[in-house]
Amino acid sequence: MLKEFKSFISKGNVLDMAVGLIMATYFGAIVKSFVNDVLMPPIGQAIGGVDFNELKLRIGENTADDGTITEVFINYGTFINTIITFIIVAFAIFLVVKAYNNMQKKEEEAPAAPPAPSNEEVLLGEIRDLLKK
Repeated sequence: MLKEFKSFISKGNVLDMAVGLIMATYFGAIVKSFVNDVLMPPIGQAIGGVDFNELKLRIGENTADDGTITEVFINYGTFINTIITFIIVAFAIFLVVKAYNNMQKKEEEAPAAPPAPSNEEVLLGEIRDLLKK
């Protein structure tokens, strides 16, 4: 079982997948920061100084046993930020896949080198050349 696991984990596909997952995680963090810190502040300013992270709908309150009151909100501003982040990530992935597919098509369209002539063809060619002389 240990040999099977070692064989599985040492395959290139598993390592490629792990690297891709790590890169995707940090790419998502970069896009999230871009949306929250770069994109949304100017959009919020343009529509009247709104901070999307603070957009929420109060739906009630909870009273704890010790008498403290906690308000309950639906944070739809955070949801809007998450949707925008998703759209940017999806578009970036679309561009990467499109570029990869175009690269694959170009490789497929490249003509393959003609196969080398067989030994019989080489010998027949030599015989033909000798007969011409």
